[in-house]
Amino acid sequence: MPALSIDRVSHSYGPRRALADVSLTVAPASFTALLGLNGAGKSTLFSLVTRLFGIQSGRIGIFGHDIRSAPGKALRQLGVVFQPRTLDLDLSVMQNLLYHAALHGIARSEARLRGDEVLARLGLADRAGSKVRDLSGGQMRRLEIARALLHRPRLLLLDEATVGLDVKARADILDHVRQLVTEQGIGVLWATHLFDEIVTGDDLVVLHQGRVLAHGPASRVIAEAGADDIHAAFMRLTGAATVPGGAAP
Repeated sequence: MPALSIDRVSHSYGPRRALADVSLTVAPASFTALLGLNGAGKSTLFSLVTRLFGIQSGRIGIFGHDIRSAPGKALRQLGVVFQPRTLDLDLSVMQNLLYHAALHGIARSEARLRGDEVLARLGLADRAGSKVRDLSGGQMRRLEIARALLHRPRLLLLDEATVGLDVKARADILDHVRQLVTEQGIGVLWATHLFDEIVTGDDLVVLHQGRVLAHGPASRVIAEAGADDIHAAFMRLTGAATVPGGAAP
């Protein structure tokens, strides 16, 4: 059973089509990269999976639970890190976690135990009492991942989670997320426009102008495009001009 199943999903903003018959799956305990330019439809897709937007056509399931007919069961399996930061800067690290846990109906004593656990896992155990505004950008992102894991989801969605971070912080975040896949068995959908965040062993979905152009192991996508690497495969698939710096235009 897929961790996430998206079947022929389309979405429009008035006359503008943002997604057109998008289908993809994310397997349990796997890392799937959703690669696309800014405006490709990645954030729209995340908004549909998380029910921020209603589904206009198609079907989305999380571990077999349809998000329209069984939203509670589906969303309990899901953790999300959106691109904009949503932390309370004036609360401490632990206070942010406790507040989020309360929204999920987790008792305070249990929430504190889970908070200690996820902070240790994400390398933030020594910052539990620190105000969020005193954290670095990378530490804030790790805190958002820790918060998304509090209710112990089996699927984690991350939308451009490394935007604005330096090279080391980006690498640290990726390492932490990949460890969640191998050590915790969590399925991950990682939305990005950066080629160097994807390795050939990842599953890869190329999303361009609201359509899926390729879906499968990154090594196979590269081979079927007749390319030498992900950058070249992406350019062949999209017909885009080469952009220096390791990022899609």
